[in-house]
Amino acid sequence: MINLREEIDSLSNFKRNTSEFVEQLKETGRPIVLTINGKAELVVQDAGSYQKLLEIAEKLETIEALKPAIAEMKAGQGEPAENVFAELLSSEMP
Repeated sequence: MINLREEIDSLSNFKRNTSEFVEQLKETGRPIVLTINGKAELVVQDAGSYQKLLEIAEKLETIEALKPAIAEMKAGQGEPAENVFAELLSSEMP
């Protein structure tokens, strides 16, 4: 969660004090929301934290993609894994 007192600032202030903001980003790993004319417009984040965010998003996408298959399995639908593997093995080219 973003701390409204510490992690929201103006783009103008970010431009004037970029090195201090970069240091803060690296130390905290937390994003900063930048405003233009008092309206939130941009989010700035260090690369390491952004990579973690991408990895979490990828995991969530995978989980969401698997939910229908898990529901089918729980409902007794689908093909047993042994049958699928046997079919795959028998269809391999020599």
